[in-house]
Amino acid sequence: MCGIAGFIGKVGPDRRQLRRALETMRHRGPDAAGVCERHLGPQRAVLLHSRLAILDLDPRSNQPFEKDDCALIFNGEIYNHIEIRRELEHLGHSFRTGSDTEVIIDAWREWGRRCFDRFEGMWALALHDSRSQQVIMSRDRFGEKPLHLLRTEDGLFFASEVKTLWALSGAAPKPDLDQVRRYLVQGYRVLHKKPRSFFGNVAEFPAASLMEIDVQGKEDTSGYWRLEYRPQLMSSADAIDGARARLFESVRLRLRADVPLSFCLSGGVDSGALAAIAALSLGTEIETFSIIDSDPRYDESENIAITSQALGCKNHRIPTRKTGFLDRMANLVRQHDAPVATISYYMHSFLSEAIHEAGFKVAVSGTGADEIFLGYYDHSLMWLAAMQGREDFASLVESWRNGYGAHVRNPMLQDPQAFIRDPGMRSHLTLGAAEFASYMTAPFGEAFAEESYCPELLRNRMMNELLCEVVPVILAEDDLNSMMHSIENRSPFLDRRLVEFLFSVPNAHLMRDGYTKWLLRESVKDLLPDAVRLDRRKRGFNASIDSLLDRKDPDVVERLLAPGPIFDLVRRQAIEDYLRRDLEANELSKFMFSFVSAKFFLDQAV
Repeated sequence: MCGIAGFIGKVGPDRRQLRRALETMRHRGPDAAGVCERHLGPQRAVLLHSRLAILDLDPRSNQPFEKDDCALIFNGEIYNHIEIRRELEHLGHSFRTGSDTEVIIDAWREWGRRCFDRFEGMWALALHDSRSQQVIMSRDRFGEKPLHLLRTEDGLFFASEVKTLWALSGAAPKPDLDQVRRYLVQGYRVLHKKPRSFFGNVAEFPAASLMEIDVQGKEDTSGYWRLEYRPQLMSSADAIDGARARLFESVRLRLRADVPLSFCLSGGVDSGALAAIAALSLGTEIETFSIIDSDPRYDESENIAITSQALGCKNHRIPTRKTGFLDRMANLVRQHDAPVATISYYMHSFLSEAIHEAGFKVAVSGTGADEIFLGYYDHSLMWLAAMQGREDFASLVESWRNGYGAHVRNPMLQDPQAFIRDPGMRSHLTLGAAEFASYMTAPFGEAFAEESYCPELLRNRMMNELLCEVVPVILAEDDLNSMMHSIENRSPFLDRRLVEFLFSVPNAHLMRDGYTKWLLRESVKDLLPDAVRLDRRKRGFNASIDSLLDRKDPDVVERLLAPGPIFDLVRRQAIEDYLRRDLEANELSKFMFSFVSAKFFLDQAV
């Protein structure tokens, strides 16, 4: 895990800009930093790197890493680097380090662009190849590692974080006000549907993609991987065994590190499963970190205690608190170069801080479990819609009512036949959007749109959340929160073999007896206590806005209503009225947080 940045063009950054860019990257990699400049025909190719040492801690693995006429900067981890190294050694390659960085260069030399499909891991990288006179850029399959692009008259700038782009290019930030409106009205799900950012001149490098840049500056971008839903004939036992084997292997690979590991632990089955596999099946010594909220809707302290006791691991508990919320939010927005997407990532920032203070450099989290195992309330209803032709359909509905359905608060999702009656219903994803649009100073008529990945209702929804709605947001926010404290975040559920297998499992095996994520629950049946493994409640790292923001404090109200560019987008009176409302409904709490986040962003960016 590190920070990368660079430039390809004819003029580009001077020494002062290079120095400033490295300074903005220091939190991503405090262990070493370097710059390498090469020629790409008539153009400059400048590569910058700041290192957070996780594998092969020796300075010999510092970057930019040069070998065989290649120079590489790389952010992330190639978890199967040991297996690839062995294969390359068999083919005649030799190595001078124990790092995955060197393996990338040799894999490129041996297999060219096909090497990326062999990697299991997370990465954003740029590689200059003097032999082929190319610069190659690539990003991992799910976009776990960030890469932002800025094009100016000088050329192409790229970096792990937007602040580094400004330092490297000297360009002035230009906030994208439409993106701010989109965020306020429709919420976080729309933020990564297109390769855009909160700045009009900054784009996101697409996940699962490769870009080759030649001596003329011509860019050729292509995808190297695509997820497809291909159901295969299998029994429920086959589905359980296949999921379990791949999940355990994914965790095993992601435990590879030359530094101690920590685990983020909520009270649910996702994070509990990962910690249990690591501690009880693989025998790894771990410590866990948990957020504790006094709001009973989000308090998971009982389940956390059960899991921690069963695993025999130390658990660090971080309570929520109202004091300092606005100042902390302002700082987070400044670090993110964007509004913080949801309140969950505000809470996650406390985890990252506590993990850093405890001396850890790696954190493992449960990102992606809901999206690949079927974990959301609407998933369970779409599953029922897929099962409607079965003879036992009535009993499936009854199991849902007595199980997962008993915990649904969203009124639109309390009808077990909701998606049988209306398969195209998606308004539950943007609750309150019409009301929030009415708060804008100008009309906002953009409708929420779902991408078409496959024709099957449930799997297309799951793929939307995995590839463009939910997981990309989590990954971006977690990366920024973690790297702010020099911590690498790992996500074992985002494993290529695991995900591809689960998208080959027939829908019928995804739920049973009213339980979502049935395959995950069965995979850790012998490891995780049933009180946690079979808990149907869905909470995760979350909190209510009123557990953080004291709306009765006149100083708080004055600060939120202070003049600023946010009120060019949102009617001030609407917010003044909103501050006096009951915000117990989840969507109302979310909008209050979004307003605070957007206000600080525009105050700092304009």
